[in-house]
Amino acid sequence: MAGEDRVDQVTDVTTTSWLSRLGQAIVGVLVGIAVVIGSGVLLFWNEGHAIKTAQGLTEGAGIVRSVSADRVDPGNDQRLIHVSGMLTAGGPVGDGDFALRIQSLRLLRHVEMYQWQEETHTETRTKFGGGEERTTTYKYVRGWADKPIDSTRFREVRGHTNPVMTYQSREAVASGTHLGAFAVPESLVSGFGEPKPLEATEAQANALQIRIDKPVKVIDGVLYVGRDPSQPAVGDMRITFSQVPLQTASVVALQAGAGLAPFTTHTGTTVELITAGTVPAAAMFKAAQEENVTFTWILRAVGAFVMFIGFALILRPLSVAADVIPILGNIVGAGAGLVAMVCTAALAPLVIALGWLWYRPLIGIAVLIAGAGATYGLMKLARQRVARKAAVAAT
Repeated sequence: MAGEDRVDQVTDVTTTSWLSRLGQAIVGVLVGIAVVIGSGVLLFWNEGHAIKTAQGLTEGAGIVRSVSADRVDPGNDQRLIHVSGMLTAGGPVGDGDFALRIQSLRLLRHVEMYQWQEETHTETRTKFGGGEERTTTYKYVRGWADKPIDSTRFREVRGHTNPVMTYQSREAVASGTHLGAFAVPESLVSGFGEPKPLEATEAQANALQIRIDKPVKVIDGVLYVGRDPSQPAVGDMRITFSQVPLQTASVVALQAGAGLAPFTTHTGTTVELITAGTVPAAAMFKAAQEENVTFTWILRAVGAFVMFIGFALILRPLSVAADVIPILGNIVGAGAGLVAMVCTAALAPLVIALGWLWYRPLIGIAVLIAGAGATYGLMKLARQRVARKAAVAAT
């Protein structure tokens, strides 16, 4: 494609009137209310899930029994067991597209294609009278991506067309996996283990070259589809393979006949743990409890952030209304942001505390006290910042 026919950067400038912005902000209030309610539901659910999971793991740790992997004891049927041993597969796992078969637990193919990618950057400027000018710059660059990028959605399609991605990443999991005498379900094996690189061969490169009629070479164990790796062209591909080898593992699960299955606790949660190596049951439950705590805090942060966005949407009409005079809009916007933060600091801990009050009353009371303290501090900070901005505007 000729260089003069291609434009690698496009800029769009749009203007929105003050009345249109105000109407959008008012509609956003309804969205904000829904977002606040949704985030509250998420936070409450998260606390219940965390407590039930912790209780379920505690229950499991108290009743689990360690057994030998050499034989299945019918007396342990429908009991929670802990077993360590060598994982074996019923046969090789393969990738038919590349005539690859190997004795392992998992076989992974990772494919990247050199493609056009669209980068966008937007700047907004509030004009006197409340209107808004939005400048969006679309920049087109080439780079490696492991998923096909739909170039038909680009702002500037001409000269930036991505070809079809002939091969994509995939994973194959061994069937008939056993840990000693116990059949292991695919749900446990999938995602287990640390993948190790598996070098591609010249035979694979030659077969692929014949099949797709493109140059293919092996570079540092990677299949490279294209003419020159030092100067990649759009449509070039890099294909790498990795495998999770057969290895020793430890599992905590329900003994169901001659196999393993998820164990359902009295709280309704399930216990199904696997880790590499010979690891005691106590250590596995401890790690699971730590993962539960980490996951809980992540969802708390996500829920609080979403709640803040909701309050910001609810308060946005105030700053848009004040944007008739841009400096006044900045002051009101800063104040609205702080109010949204204060509301979040008050409501998020309250919802979390209600969750704990529902399941663990004493801890819920402590969370309520902490939330009240945070709210007081943020309200004080908000008053100080608004006062400082007003003083600056007056000078």
